[in-house]
Amino acid sequence: MTPLSKNIALAAAATVFTSVAVIATPSKSHGQPAGSNKNAGTGNAASMSHPSSEAKATPESFVDALNFAFGKQTTQRATHAKGVVLIGKFTPSEQARNVSQAPHFQQGVPITVRFSANTGMPKLADTAPLASPRGMSIKFHLPDGTETDLVTHSYNGFPTKNADEQRLFFIAVGQSGPGVSSPTPIEQFMATHPAAKAFLTSQDPPPVSYATLSYFGVNSFKFTNAKGKAKFGRYQLIPEAGRHFLSADEARRAAPEYLTDELRARIARGDARFRLVLQLAAAADKIDDPSIAWADSNEQVSLGVLSISAFVPDSVATERGLLFLPGVLPVGIEAADPMIQFRSKTYPVSYERRQNP
Repeated sequence: MTPLSKNIALAAAATVFTSVAVIATPSKSHGQPAGSNKNAGTGNAASMSHPSSEAKATPESFVDALNFAFGKQTTQRATHAKGVVLIGKFTPSEQARNVSQAPHFQQGVPITVRFSANTGMPKLADTAPLASPRGMSIKFHLPDGTETDLVTHSYNGFPTKNADEQRLFFIAVGQSGPGVSSPTPIEQFMATHPAAKAFLTSQDPPPVSYATLSYFGVNSFKFTNAKGKAKFGRYQLIPEAGRHFLSADEARRAAPEYLTDELRARIARGDARFRLVLQLAAAADKIDDPSIAWADSNEQVSLGVLSISAFVPDSVATERGLLFLPGVLPVGIEAADPMIQFRSKTYPVSYERRQNP
C-alpha cells in the first residue's frame, strides 16, 4: 500500500458509526457473519471471502462488511472499543428554548458521557494514529424517565455521504493490505471519493485531553419550537478549555492510557465543560450528506453547557450496558438525514451480540 496504509484506512472506517456498538449484527449462531473476514487486518485478501458488492446496504449487509474489515466482535464494541464513562449535567440556554420544544432544551437534565478512541482495539495506545478521531457520546436523561442520545466524533464529516457508499468503503478496506498490488481497492475508492481521501489524511494529532477537542454530530436534524417554527442544523461540542494537542515529543513520551489519566486529574480539579452549539444550515447546504462540512460562517446558536463532573464507579460494567441510539428523539427534534435511522436500526442488534457473544 502507498503512504495511505491499511492501518490508516481501518482507523477511518471504524469511526463512521462512532461511540456505539454498531458492528455486531449477529448471524443465527452469534458467530462470525457469513462473508466476514475472520483474518481481518492480515492483508491476505486473496484468500478471504467477502461480502457482496451490491450497491444497496441493509443493516445486516452493512455489518457483514464491517466484520469483513475488522473481524469478529466479542464482548467489546467493535468500533470505539476503548473508552471511559462519566456523568454530569446539561444546562440549556435561553436560545435553546426558542430552537426546539425538546424537554432537555427547557430545563437542565443529568447526562451520561462516554469518551472513546477509534477502532475496535480496546488496548490501543492513546497516541496511536488509529485512535483518531475520538468519540464523545451523550445520553440525556429526560424528566419523564426517557432518554435521548447524541453521538459525535472529533472530525467534521464522514468519509462518505450515505450508508450504501460507506458499506463499499468497508469492503474496500477489507480487500486491501500488505501484499495487495497498488492501486489497492481502498486506493481506488479514495480516487473516486474525495471526502474519503480528505478524511483519511486530515486527522488531528493526539489531544492534550478528551476535554480539549471539538466534537461534531455530522448528521442533520430538524428542530421545531413550541410555535411550530423549524430550523435545520448540526450539533457541535466546543471545549471551554480550548483545543489543545500534544507536540510530537510529548506524544512520544505519553503513556498508553494518558487520556484517561489526564481526565481523572482534570475532573478532580473541577468540571470539564463543553458548549453545545447548533450550526444552522444555509440555503444551499445539503441536509442529507454528512461527508460535506458546512461553512464556518454559518449562523450558530448556543444551546447550553455540558458540565462533566465525575467518573462512574465501574466504567467497564457501565460501558457494557450502555446503548446509544441517535435516532430515538423527543418531540421537537427529528432526523433530517436518513443515515440517522439506518444507524439506529443497526445498533440494537449489535448491542445484543456483545451481551451474548
